This record gives sequence, C-alpha cells and structure tokens, in this order.
Amino acid sequence: MADYDLHHHGDREVGDGLVDLAVNVRLPAPPSWLRAELAAALDDLAAYPDPTRAAEAVATRHGRDFDDVLVTAGAAEAFTLLASLPAEHAVVVHPQFTEPEAALRAAGHPVDRVLLSEADGYRLDPAAVPDSADLVFIGNPTNPTSVLHPAASLRALARPGRVLVVDEAFLDAVPGEVESLAGERIPGVVVLRSLTKTWGLAGLRAGYVLGEPSLIARLRAVQPPWSVSTLAAVATVACCRPAALEEAEKLAAAAEADRDYLESGLAARGIPVLGTARGPFVLVRVPGGADVRLRLREAGYAVRRGDTFPGLGPDHLRIAVRDRATTDAFLAALANASGAR
Repeated sequence: MADYDLHHHGDREVGDGLVDLAVNVRLPAPPSWLRAELAAALDDLAAYPDPTRAAEAVATRHGRDFDDVLVTAGAAEAFTLLASLPAEHAVVVHPQFTEPEAALRAAGHPVDRVLLSEADGYRLDPAAVPDSADLVFIGNPTNPTSVLHPAASLRALARPGRVLVVDEAFLDAVPGEVESLAGERIPGVVVLRSLTKTWGLAGLRAGYVLGEPSLIARLRAVQPPWSVSTLAAVATVACCRPAALEEAEKLAAAAEADRDYLESGLAARGIPVLGTARGPFVLVRVPGGADVRLRLREAGYAVRRGDTFPGLGPDHLRIAVRDRATTDAFLAALANASGAR
C-alpha cells in the first residue's frame, strides 16, 4: 500500500504573507455576534465545562433525541473516539480527509482503502465497499474532491454488523444541506458535523456526533472528561439557533456562487475542475502541479497539495473558494505559474 503523509493538512501550506487558498475555513474570523457570546462566557472559565446545553441544542437543530448526540472537540476528536470501536475490517473510502485513517492506524486497526476514480468523477459505487467491512468512513461532501454523494448511495452502505461513519463537516456549506443523513436515525450510521468551516472556529475545536444511543454511549464512555471546552459549548449552542442557521444558508449560497465563478475562471484557462464540486473548494489537476504550487507560493498564494491524499498525485491541487476579487488575483497568478492563458 502506498505511503502517504496522513497528518499533512492545509494549515501546513499557509505562511506569513500568503493569501490562504489552502485551508477550507470560509470566514477569516467568527462573526461579531458569535464573538460577543464567546467574550461573555469568559467569566465562566473557572468552572468545569458542561456540554449538556450544547447537546440539547444540537438535538433540536437536527430533530434528534438528546441521547443521539455527543458533542466533541471538533471532528478530529470524533475520529479518535470512533477508532476505539472494535472492528475486524476497517475501510476508508478515498480520496478523502486523511485523519480517519490516521486515527484507525494509531488505534492498531489495519485499514483497507477503496479508491474512487477520477475518470468516474469520484462518484461512490456502494458495491465497491467489501461486504466484510464492519467499520466504514466516507466524507460527504468529500474533502478534497468536493463531490456530494447521494443520500441513497450512503444508505445503501448501511447494513447489520457495520458502523458507517459519514463525515458531513462541509455539509452546512451546501445550500439546503441536501443529501444529509444528520436528521435520520439509521441503524449503524454515525454522522459527524463541524462548526469550524462555516463559522471560522478552527482554533476553538467544536463539533458533534449523531448516531444511535447505543453507539453514542460507547463513544461517550471513552471520551476524555471535559474535552469540550466551555467556549466550544457556547459556540455550539449559538450556531444551532434558527438565526444562525439562516445566516449559514446565506453563506452557503454565496459560497456556491463564488465557487461557480472560480470554476468558470479555471475552465477559461484550460484547467477543468475534477468531479462535480459542491463544497467550498475544488480539486484540479495541472501538469507539473508540484512546481506550480511552489511558483504560486512565490507569487503569494497557498494552495493545498494533493499528493498526501490516497488516490491523488503531485499534479493534484485543492483550491479553497474565496471572494471574486481574491479569485481574480489568484487566477492571474495561476496563469503565470502554470503557463495557462
């Protein structure tokens, strides 16, 4: 099995003075109303954190029972907790975020990879996942391909004796949150969500897990005490309110329009986006991609290298969606770096 740096993420690409198109966090900072709520909670930091209200807010937001929810210190903690589950045949559907596989391997699980094909637009074929797989991870929409898999295809992966983990970290960046499984209690299916991407909270670590009460109880039993901070719990409550959900929907629509603009600009330069992008980022393949990425850095732009994702190579680059002015300047730099006109 090919060796990849599974712990390499977009934040490693970012540097002083570089325009960041490598990290998929949409906002440069939390909105003012959220910052105000976090600031108001600073006087509560002497007390140990209690995520109960946060879990109640998540349950209400998704129409789930309280016992269906586990609030976590971001999706990364959730991957570590899930890797503690017993499994004889763990499978990760790639290309996708690499922390699930890293967590599984750290927990001692051998991992099989199911590689989706660029020629097929990285679309999921449920039959490609072995029947023997009893712990399966897949992203939706998937990082780095930005492909949104149909909910029906994901449901087809659920079966008795299998835990199916659907990482929906970017689903709130899809208008209408179409194809989400978060509102359904499906036997054996676990859904992960993150507040990082939409609300500019990567430094706070806020996320949650949705699943059957029996599965949630198993994860809660191995979660370190007080892993979810007071501020993360406050942010979770705030971001689950109806007003925040309305704002998130507007942000998703704006991101969709900005992504379409980026795709058009790339296509005009002979660089088509791979697959059908639905998230706030796109995947491309350019000849000499590794050198192009370095030339972009010299021009002041950071993009995400693709060769640390199983199934991708050095010619693949992931580009975060930004506003049109940033996109125009980036496309000009990309044309110089790649020779595209």
